[in-house]
Amino acid sequence: MDSSREQKRFRKNPVSFSFSYGKSNTSCYWLHKRCEFDIRTFGCLNSFRPRILIDVSKIDMTTTILGFKISMPIMVAPTAMQKMAHPEGEYATARAASAAGTIMTLSSWATSSVEEVASTGPGIRFFQLYVYKNRNVVEQLVRRAERAGFKAIALTVDTPRLGRRESDIKNRFTLPPNLTLKNFEGLDLGKMDEANDSGLASYVAGQIDRTLSWKDVQWLQTITKMPILVKGVITGEDARIAVQAGAAGIIVSNHGARQLDYVPATISALEEVVKATQGRIPVFLDGGVRRGTDVFKALALGASGIFIGRPVVFSLAAEGEAGVRKVLQMLRDEFELTMALSGCRSLKEITRNHITTEWDTPRPPHPSARL
Repeated sequence: MDSSREQKRFRKNPVSFSFSYGKSNTSCYWLHKRCEFDIRTFGCLNSFRPRILIDVSKIDMTTTILGFKISMPIMVAPTAMQKMAHPEGEYATARAASAAGTIMTLSSWATSSVEEVASTGPGIRFFQLYVYKNRNVVEQLVRRAERAGFKAIALTVDTPRLGRRESDIKNRFTLPPNLTLKNFEGLDLGKMDEANDSGLASYVAGQIDRTLSWKDVQWLQTITKMPILVKGVITGEDARIAVQAGAAGIIVSNHGARQLDYVPATISALEEVVKATQGRIPVFLDGGVRRGTDVFKALALGASGIFIGRPVVFSLAAEGEAGVRKVLQMLRDEFELTMALSGCRSLKEITRNHITTEWDTPRPPHPSARL
């Protein structure tokens, strides 16, 4: 999924690149988590158990997410400030996701507003929400998203403070002067002031509510009819509380390994969260997916679908809308092939028995199989 085109883009604009693809602290931990996902997804710690001699001439990848039918369980995660990657930014991503028949999640900190993204045409779209200290701002934003036709809120809960991102500090990151956080433009919150370290960190410290708690998940349900997905859960304990708080779903995410070092890779946290929910609400995985085989592993571990972030921004930077369409098609094709070679004709046929993991107990002997 990586490409030399992104490296060329990096050389042109290293500040934008380091923000979009950077990690917490010195990035060493992100590399460890990426390797962990690779090993557990591809390597010796995880392996497939394909079934054979099954008619796989027809493969059905369609699924229903919160009542909305989509073409595949591969969706677009919220990534901020996409016009830093390409002039068309979120417009291009929205059109590509719609063409692929899947869901796009728009970031609160997008460089295109909810209304502008809605104007690109039909599509199923979710809205990612940060909760600001000024709750009137939050209410206005949620209601605007609902009026614009967005179907769900993805509430980010792992950012009471911004993780230390040393590349942003080194580059004194701030938004380029020609761009704004469009959703906040009319509220005098669309610009970031320059700072001695990271303009984004200063913005978050000044605006984001550190008192956010589970009661606010319930409060959000009083101001919108949209279902609330809690994004940033990585433990079974919090998964159980999310169910009790009325969440419509959980997104297992470590914020792209850009918040807290030494948290698990998303693939490592997934099964614990799935087991804790006991099937009462759907669980999704966001982070670390680079191949169709990653998608298969996530579904085998109990995810109802996955979200991709960096691959979308990489492809957007390289080729705009065409690039995003291409990466979604690549993942679709790889996932379909993995299903076929594993003997799965539909998503419901992907089960825990199709993979082994390092934490599995030894398998008992199987009873004699029969035709």
